[in-house]
Amino acid sequence: MANEKKPKRLIRLHVYNTIIPVSIDPDEEERYRDAAALVTDTVNRYAQVSNGKNSITSLLYMAMIDIALKYEQEKQKNDTDDLKNILTAITSEIEETLGNKV
Repeated sequence: MANEKKPKRLIRLHVYNTIIPVSIDPDEEERYRDAAALVTDTVNRYAQVSNGKNSITSLLYMAMIDIALKYEQEKQKNDTDDLKNILTAITSEIEETLGNKV
């Protein structure tokens, strides 16, 4: 049965100064822990730079924007639509050229 759902596992993630209980697919635990570490590290970096001048809410928002920006940059790098369009145009030109010579 390929459609069988795996039981969820409840884990506790340490994110910055908070423990968050999360129900997850056991196969995703490492990714969740890595994500929590990324958030914590990013917030810590902003906290060091701000020297206590920003609220925790501001630090969290800055960290979210930082991480979201990196996500968007990676998404753009992996966007293959432009490449597909170029390949389609080149393929059409090749087929047209070969069709004219045959």
